[in-house]
Amino acid sequence: MQGVKIIAGILGVLGLSGMAQRVSAQGQAQEPAKGERIVITASAVLDGKGKVLRDARIVVEGEKIAAVETKADAKAAPADYDLRGLTVLPGWIDAHAHITWNFGKDGKNAGMGGTSQEDAYQSASNAWVTLMAGFTTVQSPGAANDIPLRDAIAKGKLAGPRILTAVEPLFGQGEKTGTPEEIRAFVRKQKQAGADVIKIFASQSIRQGGGMTLSQEQLNAACDEAKKQGLRTLVHAYKDAVRAATLAGCTEIEHGTLATDDDLKLMAEKGTYLDPQAGLIIENYLLHKEQYLGTPGYTAEGFAAMEKILPMNHELVQHAAKTPGLKIVFGTDAVAGAHGRNAEEFIDRVRDGGVEPMAAMVSANSLGAEALGMADQIGAIAPGLQADIIALDGDPLKDITAVRRVVFVMKGGVVYKNVARGAIPVYAGAQP
Repeated sequence: MQGVKIIAGILGVLGLSGMAQRVSAQGQAQEPAKGERIVITASAVLDGKGKVLRDARIVVEGEKIAAVETKADAKAAPADYDLRGLTVLPGWIDAHAHITWNFGKDGKNAGMGGTSQEDAYQSASNAWVTLMAGFTTVQSPGAANDIPLRDAIAKGKLAGPRILTAVEPLFGQGEKTGTPEEIRAFVRKQKQAGADVIKIFASQSIRQGGGMTLSQEQLNAACDEAKKQGLRTLVHAYKDAVRAATLAGCTEIEHGTLATDDDLKLMAEKGTYLDPQAGLIIENYLLHKEQYLGTPGYTAEGFAAMEKILPMNHELVQHAAKTPGLKIVFGTDAVAGAHGRNAEEFIDRVRDGGVEPMAAMVSANSLGAEALGMADQIGAIAPGLQADIIALDGDPLKDITAVRRVVFVMKGGVVYKNVARGAIPVYAGAQP
């Protein structure tokens, strides 16, 4: 944990500049006084649960939404933020992003275990661009380095999305993984280390074929112990591991490529969440091929496999979207090169996966909050919830590429971004 302490110290120093950036980034961002009242007007609000509210006023007091008024009195007091003409919705939730995954000094993939000053700076930057892209909450499963970043943001020392992390994942290695009792002890250890969720690798990488790496008995032990500890479980699973994790009562399946229709139906019956990736992660690898090739886990053969896997991912999302009752959440698996471009996954899901635009939005709002066990805190524009509010220059229900044009970001009542409409080009990669 020495490396984590080093990162924590550096992030503490970064906190001073992070707070300054939060205040001055758009010339308007500032910490609201306790109980301060902020009024936002909007002509179109996606409430995060599948409804569109027209001509609304959102009243924010401190960190939370105090009231949502529709058909507001024209004589009401002027708004602090006039977002009419934009599409307003809750801040997005990315259920799977590796926020501390970076490229190293040489430009090559350095993973998420770095402990240098440069790693800390880059991780803080990852958090900032992710927030600027409209993501106010991310689940980062997991690396020990996530903890100081999570805590620095929670304490207001750095600007970024709230972070939930798994700390140290359980890597399936067959019998070498340990007995069921040893696996239960591992889960308890993660709880003590501050984990918000337990990440389990029940399959090989899909680049290596995706074979199962844990037995049914081992999976049963891991997910059962997590429940006893009050923790959710995210399972990296392909093929047969999807059914095994579902039968084990695990909370959420990550990826799920090559799952059958029967597997998807079983997940729907059991209430198991699915977090598939329609495109961004593989597209990002291919875009940055030279930076990944030759680093641990990334071979020429693996890249050839990824090109074949991309249409399989599209097919999975297509089948998942047609499975009645299946809870599909939004996760990107964002690694180095993808931070700040998380919203590209929306476009992939709608364009290539056949997901309805409203369903795509809900997957990253109320459904995502439900999967995180935070439906009473985030994920919707409703009184009593955190004031996580974003605005898009465009209507994602008519043009899904509007997700690239985030012009307003409020998180917990603090405005971090407020740029003029039209300021972000029709095509934008990383948000400014």
